[in-house]
Amino acid sequence: MKPVIVLLVSMAWASTGAQYYQGLIDYLENRLLAIEDRMVLWHEQSHRYHTEMLNFKKLTAEMVDAVGKEHRYLWQDLGAAGDRVERAERELDYLERATSPRACVDPADKVHEQGVWGDKMPISFFKLLDCVDIISSIRSVKILKRVGGAKGVWLRDPRTSKVYVFNGTAGDTVHCFDSLADLSRSPGVERNSSSGGGGGGGGGGDVRLPSAWSGAGAAVYDDYLYHVHRQGSDRRELQLVKYDLLKGVATATALFPVADSAPVYALNPETAADLAADEHAVWLLFAAGEDEPNVHLAKMDPDTLDTEQMWDTGCPRANAEAAFVACGTVYVVYNTRPASRSRVQCVFDVNGVVVGEEAPLLYFPRRFGAHASLKYNADERQLYAWDDGYQILYRLNLKRKLLGGTGRG
Repeated sequence: MKPVIVLLVSMAWASTGAQYYQGLIDYLENRLLAIEDRMVLWHEQSHRYHTEMLNFKKLTAEMVDAVGKEHRYLWQDLGAAGDRVERAERELDYLERATSPRACVDPADKVHEQGVWGDKMPISFFKLLDCVDIISSIRSVKILKRVGGAKGVWLRDPRTSKVYVFNGTAGDTVHCFDSLADLSRSPGVERNSSSGGGGGGGGGGDVRLPSAWSGAGAAVYDDYLYHVHRQGSDRRELQLVKYDLLKGVATATALFPVADSAPVYALNPETAADLAADEHAVWLLFAAGEDEPNVHLAKMDPDTLDTEQMWDTGCPRANAEAAFVACGTVYVVYNTRPASRSRVQCVFDVNGVVVGEEAPLLYFPRRFGAHASLKYNADERQLYAWDDGYQILYRLNLKRKLLGGTGRG
């Protein structure tokens, strides 16, 4: 009886264990099938994402290529437009040179016809009558060197071969060179002073002035330096100074001719006034006040700095970057605030000889930025320009003035 009971118990236990293991196997098979389904789904999604990425990369490459082609086309159009502008300017210059000016009348005959001989005629008029030239075009340009900062002045004394460099828009040091070749060979303007404080500049080197110069408006003539000095507690009072470069002393000073000073050129506000020397006189270019829209001109006594005569040139200060005086005629140069191409747009003749139709519209060759200063040399008939630290020479073409005009361009 006992063996039968043991057999029945063993069979029952085996049946229960077999059911348990079969359930475990079924569970594991279901989990593996679920994992396989997820792996298949992940593979399909990954393949789809990879395909979409390849399509996006292809589309992006096509768009970049199209943008590059459009950029090249626009650049070519811009270059062609620049070439057309250059060609139009050359044609205008050619037409201006090819047009024969009207016959010149002898200045003395013109004065006689107008009946102005006598005591009422200013002496300065007779001094300027023998100067009958006007600038017609810029013949050539030469970049001599690049020294100093973005703004400054450089010029040559028309009576000597000495060259003077004013680095910046304020300071008490003037760099002197014996010639253009000396400046060209020099390492720059950062040199030790060879003339000493307040010494003369007869042998070249640096000149230390007793009163600091201000703005890009200095002039040198016959070994005399003329400059503007700011004085007073607020540095708004302006003084004109004449300095003997050979003796190393200031020989004359004068107060500014107007009380309410303002920058003479809107695009170079550091220059409160500009001094210039031409064939016959020393000139002062200035603004009569903040509300005065035009550039004013004064003829100075070169010995005492007294103001002999004043004019309103009618040339706007707005968008003006510089000006120079040649043969008794003021040429005001204009630009834009983002530096573009400089051009002479307004001309004023103190004798009223230049007619409006004759006043040239002069375009300067495209350079690096904008002019901080322009100085005319009457002996060489050249302009000494400071352009973004570059020292540039403009050689000029001149022609006879047409008599009987208004003097404004």
